[in-house]
Amino acid sequence: MTETLEKKYQNLFDIDSNLNRLVKKIELLNYINPLNIESEKKQFYASKYNYEPNFKYPKQRFNGYKLHRLFFSQRLERIKNEEIRALYKDIIYEYSGLIECIETIGKGRKFYFNSLKSFGTPTEKDIENAKFILRFDDSDFEETMLPLYNVDDAIAYFEDYSKRYDFKFNIKKSTNISAAAMVQNNTQTLVLSKNHKFSKNQLAVLANHEIGVHMVTTFNGLAQPLKVFSNGFPNNVETQEGLAVYSEYMSGCLTITRLKELAYRVIAVNSLAKGYSFSATFDLLHNQYKLNRDKAFVITLRVHRGGGFTKDHLYLTGLKKVYDYAKSGEDLNVLLTGKVTLEYKDAILKMQELGLAVPSKYYTDAYLNNDNTNKNFDFILKSLK
Repeated sequence: MTETLEKKYQNLFDIDSNLNRLVKKIELLNYINPLNIESEKKQFYASKYNYEPNFKYPKQRFNGYKLHRLFFSQRLERIKNEEIRALYKDIIYEYSGLIECIETIGKGRKFYFNSLKSFGTPTEKDIENAKFILRFDDSDFEETMLPLYNVDDAIAYFEDYSKRYDFKFNIKKSTNISAAAMVQNNTQTLVLSKNHKFSKNQLAVLANHEIGVHMVTTFNGLAQPLKVFSNGFPNNVETQEGLAVYSEYMSGCLTITRLKELAYRVIAVNSLAKGYSFSATFDLLHNQYKLNRDKAFVITLRVHRGGGFTKDHLYLTGLKKVYDYAKSGEDLNVLLTGKVTLEYKDAILKMQELGLAVPSKYYTDAYLNNDNTNKNFDFILKSLK
């Protein structure tokens, strides 16, 4: 980035830098994962699935009111370009919403309503799509799903996989995450569940999802002149998760079992709207849909943590949007430039035109190689409404 560029857009860079300082304190994933998952899971199982888990969460490390005030004190009228100014206005509302989410974690429906504002809830169409996927038979894929590998095997696998990308990230183990793996964007860390047993196919799924997209967009974001690409555009979860599952599809390791998991998440998030308790959502998945108890527990935990976390319905809607976008011949490069959102594509292209953004330094290799050979998935994804 040239000094002239920064001088020319001094106000924009000042605001971007201020927001960067503030947003570092509000990484939602640092707060939403319970600290006592294992002990509550044991108690839940021992109670024959009738106990309502009492999850404990990390302590909030910021003053919410002060942060809100600092976000809204930014002088956005100083950003001359209308499109970029509108983007930053949306960003401030988005970050403010995340503060409200964090402040109400563990406070039941209060958190759920804040989560609704930030992540929405499934529409009737989304629920129909989920039920459509659940009609397919997944027995053909069972042999790839055997859990054979421990967390150290997984680390070796991910280290080997990451050699194809020219960036370095940290890997750490944890007992306090509700997924098999996740990326912490602000520390460039891949966190793995310490007690999880991975199947061969799941290792491929996670490598393409977490490293092939989430790490790629983390490092592409860091290479941008403006920090907003790294910190995240409004509603970027849907696009980012859509890109990540699309990478699983393009690498040939997406299975019906995995697709059904995303559909069950939609069903589980919808149960929040109906006021279901933890045990009622678990009962729906385990007894009605016949999911094994560990899978049912993980999905229920993911959507009930905090008091009702609706984010998980966005994986399926994101996949459909990215699939349609890619199949219509649109350029995926622009969506990999950082933690960006499909709906802001024109703003990103405008920023590139002005020299305020650069094309992606790293590109998801699954998109280039295209090892997807299963025509069933094309039928399913095209059929989604």
